[in-house]
Amino acid sequence: MAARARTPGASRRGNDAPVGIVGLGIMGGGMAQALLGCGRAVVGYDPDRAAQRRLQRAGGRALASAAAVAEHADVVITSLATVAALDDVAQKLAAARRAAERAALVVVETSTLPLAAKERARERLARARASTMDCPISGTAVRLRERAWTIYASGPRSAYRRVRPILQVFTDEVPYMGRFGHGTRMKFVANHLVAILNVASAESLTYARRLGLDPELVHRLVAASPIIGTGVYRLRGRFMVDRSYRPATMKVEVWQKDMQVIGDMARTVGAPVPLFSNCAALYNAAMALGLAQSDSAAVCEVFDAMTGNGRHTNR
Repeated sequence: MAARARTPGASRRGNDAPVGIVGLGIMGGGMAQALLGCGRAVVGYDPDRAAQRRLQRAGGRALASAAAVAEHADVVITSLATVAALDDVAQKLAAARRAAERAALVVVETSTLPLAAKERARERLARARASTMDCPISGTAVRLRERAWTIYASGPRSAYRRVRPILQVFTDEVPYMGRFGHGTRMKFVANHLVAILNVASAESLTYARRLGLDPELVHRLVAASPIIGTGVYRLRGRFMVDRSYRPATMKVEVWQKDMQVIGDMARTVGAPVPLFSNCAALYNAAMALGLAQSDSAAVCEVFDAMTGNGRHTNR
């Protein structure tokens, strides 16, 4: 369904109100498609022309800037890759021309970025009478199609009540975490565990191969177990068994960025994370093997290289 053009400041109610999305990559683009699929109008911006064309083909409306998105939507979701991008987008959203009688803008920040950057964005937007929710996502674009995301929502409770119906288009799991920043703190905890479980899965499957076991059978038995089976094992273990890592659900190079942020926070709060720290070297080794664009499950190939094999079929 194509988004209907509206004049900034025009009355918008209910499902007629367009949802804005800034950052139309894998995650932002997936959210746009989900919203359009359930009849919501979407306006969006991304500096990448290909991303803009994808939104247009899906029935959304690509605009010329982040400020333009804020001029057409009262709720704007941001999905950004870098601190610099968040700083720039926050400045543009804060500068948007919005009629005084309109509801205050709510920005739903979903990126995995340092808390200091999110706080800086929140303060800048607050000066422009906008509320900011810190709502990082646990899950991949593939998991969105299965409605298996968890969105850790934190920030003003009034803003949470406004945006929750939109976020529930993606998943039923939208817990309220409390004050701004607790969403990101919870995401750090979740990704800390994912990093360890992913490496543990790779180590276990490599061990199984060296024992002469059929990795397909091992994966099926472990994945089905209510005791030792995990979502990480079921998803990433499939890549490892097939030794095929594209298309990626989470690229190694992007995961490296997330791990840096989590590690920095652990040092800041004085949390001992020896397992997590040891995992980092294995992801670095995957980068050195030329697997930056591959799924993070490709860490399995690091273990395989240690055995002298190193014969992945799809980087």
